[in-house]
Amino acid sequence: MNHLSPKQIVNELDKYIIGQDEAKRAVAIALRNRYRRSRLTEADREEITPKNIIMKGPTGVGKTEIARRLAKLVKAPFIKVEATKYTEVGYVGRDVESMIRDLVECSIRLVREEKMRDVSEKAKGVAETKVVSVLSEMKKGERGELAKEVFDARLLEELRAGKYDDLPIEIEVVDVPKAMELVPGGAEINLGSIFGDMLPKKKKRRKMSVKNAMQYIIGEESEKLIDNDALTAEALSRAEEQGIIFIDEIDKIAGKENRGGADVSREGVQRDILPIVEGCTVMTKYGAVKTDFILFIAAGAFHISKVEDLIPELQGRFPINVELKSLTKEDFIKILTQPQNAITTQYGKLLGVDNIDLKFSEDAIEEIAQISVDMNMTSEDIGARRLHTVMEYLLEDISFNAGGDYPTVTVNIDKKYVDEHLDKIIRNRDLKKYVL
Repeated sequence: MNHLSPKQIVNELDKYIIGQDEAKRAVAIALRNRYRRSRLTEADREEITPKNIIMKGPTGVGKTEIARRLAKLVKAPFIKVEATKYTEVGYVGRDVESMIRDLVECSIRLVREEKMRDVSEKAKGVAETKVVSVLSEMKKGERGELAKEVFDARLLEELRAGKYDDLPIEIEVVDVPKAMELVPGGAEINLGSIFGDMLPKKKKRRKMSVKNAMQYIIGEESEKLIDNDALTAEALSRAEEQGIIFIDEIDKIAGKENRGGADVSREGVQRDILPIVEGCTVMTKYGAVKTDFILFIAAGAFHISKVEDLIPELQGRFPINVELKSLTKEDFIKILTQPQNAITTQYGKLLGVDNIDLKFSEDAIEEIAQISVDMNMTSEDIGARRLHTVMEYLLEDISFNAGGDYPTVTVNIDKKYVDEHLDKIIRNRDLKKYVL
């Protein structure tokens, strides 16, 4: 587990998320408390459970991004689920236990990727030997008087230099049975994953490029080098001790019990989520998983309902309540310029592929931010997502006309350009202000 202090965690989150300091502090403390707990004796660890968090705030202000970046920071198993996808037991739909099964799948994938990286060098050596053997057979006419070992060594050097990347070769691959859909619209079931080694492994010859063949053989050899039992045990442990589940749209299942219509199972879903959050044991295909120490972060806009509308028992399991604020013009300016993945940087890189060098002036950034704020005020407040709408309109002509074998062109976006290209949006905005 990462040993970052709460201040360091907040500094890392600041690189990607503007503002929302209260929420960042809450999740940073929750994460650090996990590390503190891991340093205690086993008896003490059993007594300390995570302090789950509810984030309240309009859409697009960074609720999901905070949780996602947090998990990425510490390489923790993380899933985002929507409360509205679940139904009370007895209704058709997903049961709440499936979120734990999804978390375990995520943990398995995470640990497998780490193990694959650990054995990749060894697997790469085996893959190179196999591919060189195929190449040597294909090019034996070019060998002449050279000894096979010398010729193979030269082929290996050329292979590593990427000379044969696009050359098609034929290799033996395992013929994996096709996934079958047992229920229309349901999950696909792969017989190979269910019965494992009980089914005989058929092989077939397949043509692919040397580059793809290398990747395939490295993957196949890595699988052989990994201890699957140890992998499963570590993944289950990591899901239990480090797992983070982000439950979005929890406000949609809040509200008083409706005795009819589509919302009939709202309170039932809350009651089903309760034991998962309180701590219970869920059976998965990899084994039993205890949910006692999984960190749950719930979020919702709470426009219509309030946090207090959740059943009291569930509120009690989310002791930390933080409110995320609507974004201001200053926030929008920072979002457009400061983060590592700033929207202006993203569009610059995208259009750079078509030899367009985008330059944004300060007054253009300010105007884009002001238009976004006004649009959020006069129509639905969708937070930072509004910037994508505005930027798409702004760069529509450039994006459409770019492409082809042209020399690099510098396009300067200033306030005048913004006003001209967003004239329709500005007029609609002013009209709505007048109507309001």
